[in-house]
Amino acid sequence: MAQSQIWRPRPGRAELRAPPSFLLFSAPFCLQPRQSEKAKSRSFPVTAAGNQLEFKPEGKMNATSQRLGRAFAVSTTLHRRPAPAAAGGHLKPEYDAVIIGAGHNGLIAAAYLQRLGVNTAVLERRHLIGGAAVTEELIPGFKFSRASYLLSLLRPQIYKDLELKKHGLKVYLRNPYSFTPMLEEGIQGKPPRSLLLGTDMAETQKQIAQFSPKDAQAFPKYEMFMNRLASAIDLLLDSSPVDTTAFQHGSLYQRLKALFTLKPLLQAGLILGTQLPQYYQVITGPITKVLDEWFESEPLKATLATDAVIGAMISPYTPGSGYVLLHHVMGGLEGKRGAWGYVEGGMGALSHVIAKAAEAHGANIFMEKPVDKVQVNSNGQVQGVVLRDGTEVRSKLVLSNASPQITFLKLAPQEQLPEEFLKRISQLDTQSPVTKINVAIDKLPNFLAVPNAASGRPLPHHQCSIHLSCEDTQVLHQAFEDATKGIPSHRPMIELCIPSSLDPTLAPPGCHVISLFTQYTPYTMTGGKVWDEQEKNAYADRVFDCIEAYAPGFKKSVIGRDILTPPDLERVFGLPGGNIFHGAMSLDQLYFARPLPPHSNYRSPIQGLYLCGSGAHPGGGVMGAAGRNAALVAFEDFKSM
Repeated sequence: MAQSQIWRPRPGRAELRAPPSFLLFSAPFCLQPRQSEKAKSRSFPVTAAGNQLEFKPEGKMNATSQRLGRAFAVSTTLHRRPAPAAAGGHLKPEYDAVIIGAGHNGLIAAAYLQRLGVNTAVLERRHLIGGAAVTEELIPGFKFSRASYLLSLLRPQIYKDLELKKHGLKVYLRNPYSFTPMLEEGIQGKPPRSLLLGTDMAETQKQIAQFSPKDAQAFPKYEMFMNRLASAIDLLLDSSPVDTTAFQHGSLYQRLKALFTLKPLLQAGLILGTQLPQYYQVITGPITKVLDEWFESEPLKATLATDAVIGAMISPYTPGSGYVLLHHVMGGLEGKRGAWGYVEGGMGALSHVIAKAAEAHGANIFMEKPVDKVQVNSNGQVQGVVLRDGTEVRSKLVLSNASPQITFLKLAPQEQLPEEFLKRISQLDTQSPVTKINVAIDKLPNFLAVPNAASGRPLPHHQCSIHLSCEDTQVLHQAFEDATKGIPSHRPMIELCIPSSLDPTLAPPGCHVISLFTQYTPYTMTGGKVWDEQEKNAYADRVFDCIEAYAPGFKKSVIGRDILTPPDLERVFGLPGGNIFHGAMSLDQLYFARPLPPHSNYRSPIQGLYLCGSGAHPGGGVMGAAGRNAALVAFEDFKSM
């Protein structure tokens, strides 16, 4: 497939940067897998003209092209989020605290520190804030949550403390929330079956009963069982893990103080009560074993199992996969446990709201200020950072929103860190199965299981997480097995989301944006293959072929796509190995051991250097707990400096 001429924005329009791998296609021509160079797919060359981007489709404009042309004309003014106020301000030579990276955790840490009177600056290497929680307008008029794409896990205390709604946060709750169409022949002229899950328990049971009346009866009890475990784990998220080091080596005062860190753990145990052994099995066992005890129908088990493997290089048959499922069901929105939603304006809008809250308290946020190293004095005490251009910024505290690997193996002075510590950081499991594909389309997918409305307007299932290749847990396992051999899955697991089905600000009228969270794709492929444009497009074509089987006509609706393999996720967003959690959420890398024992309390071996990103407790997802917890720990230390 020929590479299209992509983006040439005029200088100063940094927010309209597009990746070199982003392809634009002329609808209605579809992406055909394994096409020759003579394929009919055509590109839309884009050139800069005056103060706006000029859209020049080749050949005769169809209706989609005309809509896109209008989108180009107004895209520089529509729905534009202002940059943080300090982005163009003056970087001072000294602050109380410097935060490396303006991901959501870094921004939250800045907001809390500034609320407590700690003069704080956030230094972001990219041209936009948010880390993986960003909105990027890869095609004018089409705004993509390019990496993370759903909200649920953000801690309730953060909403309250930072007054996020006051600063403009708006979230669209999804109900129903899960849709799994079957790849099967319809019976007696009826369409293929599908499984639609929502908050209406009676309707959900009716859906499940298509596959198993027994499972329909068991589902409410399963929900109650899992919610109880989620309530117990919830208590562990908003504070540091138990301080085992203080118990072993601390003074009497430190040991007494450490006793208070046991409180959440004891409270969690009380909630679980006599069922603790059963819950222990959920956390440590493979999710297939847990689900087999509750249900018999494969479509239901496979749909639930996706939350146990999503973002993780594990199979539903891998011990410990139960915790990953729990991690994805213990959130909530608007007081509704387990609810997920779309942020209006994309995930970048959430980051901007958090930034506004931080700035309202006086924090300073600077973009395109990459940190080159952390400065440490001869006493082993942090004294600031040095930027890539040589600028020195002094501070007593440095909080790193970067991964443990970047923080300790690239930014921190190696001579100040124990050799064993560095060795263990380098050995952290950061395998990632994820390739994220962002797609612009000119019409909604039309699923065989639930055909579209004549009006073309979104139906309830369009707002869901749409699970494809999820008819059976064995299908998921086989996709995993492919990746263990160093090859992308022949039949990938796909979570398809259409946020524009609820949020009209994301795409031009009649068009939509799609998020494809796919796995399994290994970081390193067998046979010496690398993730070049040919391999990336071959995999994306395979994913599109899969979607086409469920929703014929999908490929013809595609306008453009952005493909982010594990190496791309690492390069663009700083995710080690492409891992969306900054490291595996396996039991050996959680709680006491995140990132390493005895450094789970956000402090590092270097005094004044803290980890505040997803590589710290309690882990990944747009949760914010690591940022908040690290800020509170750093503030306690700051008071004694």
